[in-house]
Amino acid sequence: MAGRTPARRPERPPTLRQLLADASAHAGGTDEQLGASPEERFAALVDVFTGQPGVTGPDDGGRRGFGSSALRVHGSIFAMLTRGQLVVKLPAGRVTALIADGHGGPFHAGKGRPMKQWLGVTTTDHDTWHRLAREALEFVGSWDRSAGER
Repeated sequence: MAGRTPARRPERPPTLRQLLADASAHAGGTDEQLGASPEERFAALVDVFTGQPGVTGPDDGGRRGFGSSALRVHGSIFAMLTRGQLVVKLPAGRVTALIADGHGGPFHAGKGRPMKQWLGVTTTDHDTWHRLAREALEFVGSWDRSAGER
């Protein structure tokens, strides 16, 4: 074995956590450092997404309850602010992966059990909120409504 170089392991691609940390570092810091409240971060998302086809912002009619502070695409909720936390709708497998990676937790709508396709985002970084809201918009916006797909 003398003279042989040990085989190198192929480099692993970066994890989602590493990618998000890099994006946050390049964006000039986290919102915790900048002092933005959850309401301010969500208002920024509303400003960005409501200009897109089929997207509407939170109800202005003073309605309360599930979805009253939600972003919707073609009438279906894809992101909302609940108790100061961003909540997004994603495929159940993606929600499970994000929870395992430490990016969020199960979302309970007060019914006692978690909703499988909803993630309560635990990070307060605006770039992460934007990225997950975009992913949720693409997921919910891709449904074939004529087939009743969800």
